[in-house]
Amino acid sequence: MGKRIFFFLLTNILVMTTIVIVWSAITAFTGVSGSFQTGGPGLGIDYGSLMVFSLLVGFAGSFISLAMSRWMAKMMMKVKVIDTNNPANAHEQAVVEKVHRLSRAAGLMHMPEVGIYQSAEVNAFATGPTKKRSLVAVSSGLLNTMDDDAVEGVIAHEVAHVANGDMVTMTLLQGIVNTFVVFFSRIAAIIVSRFVREEMQWVVQFAAIIIFQILFSILGSIVVSAYSRYREYHADRGGADLAGRDKMTHALQSLKAYVDRAKIDDRTDDSAIQTMKINSKGGLISLFSSHPDLDDRIARLKQR
Repeated sequence: MGKRIFFFLLTNILVMTTIVIVWSAITAFTGVSGSFQTGGPGLGIDYGSLMVFSLLVGFAGSFISLAMSRWMAKMMMKVKVIDTNNPANAHEQAVVEKVHRLSRAAGLMHMPEVGIYQSAEVNAFATGPTKKRSLVAVSSGLLNTMDDDAVEGVIAHEVAHVANGDMVTMTLLQGIVNTFVVFFSRIAAIIVSRFVREEMQWVVQFAAIIIFQILFSILGSIVVSAYSRYREYHADRGGADLAGRDKMTHALQSLKAYVDRAKIDDRTDDSAIQTMKINSKGGLISLFSSHPDLDDRIARLKQR
């Protein structure tokens, strides 16, 4: 479930960084002023032009990431999209039936693409640029490990993500975060460049922009992760509305049970379920977690 967030953020940072590098290279080699410095008092920055530039770069990165999200997920996870008119086996038929039935219950006019990816992890995800072009995929490990009610609860949770338009909302939030990242990374780079000789300033400023942009992007991901955790609670509630609270609670309990018994001994390779195990970690790492603790999610559903 956390992998779709990871791919979205990674693509977003790479796209945004590429735009800035290309822009800086063009201005450096053509002589066109692209520093947003006016030579006036103080820092001498044209804040209006810089903000417009930051908005364009910030939201361009987010919307390009959104447009690529379904393709990226299929490629990175090696998802096999099921032919809904002719499923290959009973597993595929059962998954398609659940996704379509729950999607209709959620009021979706267009059925999501349905896929299965081969992995031992017990996981699933939903992604896509719009409700019309969404994808719901489950792992083979989930189908082989969970019972039918738990599988339905997991799929209901993912369908709720699609129905809630979570990827679009995340894109808008990420665009705002990106805007501030671009804006403040350039201001910080200009300040740093003032501490070196004039002939070296453009080199230092170019390098500092990239460094500060990556650093501020990491800090900005704390805000995005906080929203992601909030929307997981919301999707749990949506999944409970679609499949029933008992099935949704059972699905979360099944995930927790699997995580708890995954690490049998020091020789056991549990790397395939790290995106789920991070749910149970506290401390600083929880700030960057895309999902809340499973116990907390279960407790909230039971209290509802």
